[in-house]
Amino acid sequence: MAAKLHPTAIIESGAQLGADVVIGAYAYVGATVTLGQGTRLHHHASVEGNTVLGSACEVFPYACIGGQTQDMKFKGGRPGLRIGDRNVFREYVTVHCATDDGDVTRIGSDNVLLAACHVAHDCVLGDHIVMSNGAVLAGHVVVEEHVVIGGYGGIHQFCRLGAYAMLSATAKLVHDLPPYLIADGTPAAVRAINRVGLERNGFTPEQLDRVKQIHRLLYRDGLNRTQALERLASHELAASAEFQRVLAFAKASERGLAPGVR
Repeated sequence: MAAKLHPTAIIESGAQLGADVVIGAYAYVGATVTLGQGTRLHHHASVEGNTVLGSACEVFPYACIGGQTQDMKFKGGRPGLRIGDRNVFREYVTVHCATDDGDVTRIGSDNVLLAACHVAHDCVLGDHIVMSNGAVLAGHVVVEEHVVIGGYGGIHQFCRLGAYAMLSATAKLVHDLPPYLIADGTPAAVRAINRVGLERNGFTPEQLDRVKQIHRLLYRDGLNRTQALERLASHELAASAEFQRVLAFAKASERGLAPGVR
């Protein structure tokens, strides 16, 4: 089917629209935008900049996708934004392009960003992420798959959130949050494993037990971070997927792992 365009919508010359695209009243699509098949823009939604929005995405009223970076180091050029399929951007969500010419902000597929969320320049988001109302990511944040960020949670520049982790509502994350764990507070500290989230994603009792052992070594046995990681690496379960994911995450950490509760 052909695209369905409301007569008051503004689609700049050069925009590329896939089949079955729906664009509502007073919505805006910039000249260098590509919209994938079946994507829908509700009334007053905007997609601009060097932006590719995948198939079956939905952009709700007053969201702005592909806006220019707010980074004061911006020098022009064509930095961009690349978004996968089946993403939902609710009201007033803002997602910005990267800062440097040729770089892109990236968002995967099957993510839900609720009202008034913000994804800043050069962030990299995986798949199946939920950001609750008002959650904000500063520049260069990395969010791995199946992460949940609670309402009004804030993440500092260059922080990383590991797969299946959860940041609680109103928490402020200034370190890297390892996979599988929950952090809460200002600044955020690790409280427990994300048991409910893991069970919802099909983790077996054996997998949950391995995650518990990881959490205990990192945050409950009184070890410093170096000692804990050495124990993880030498553990009899070190070859398991859960141990390997956490070890790789810790090795790549530049801001350091989030502390435990004191």
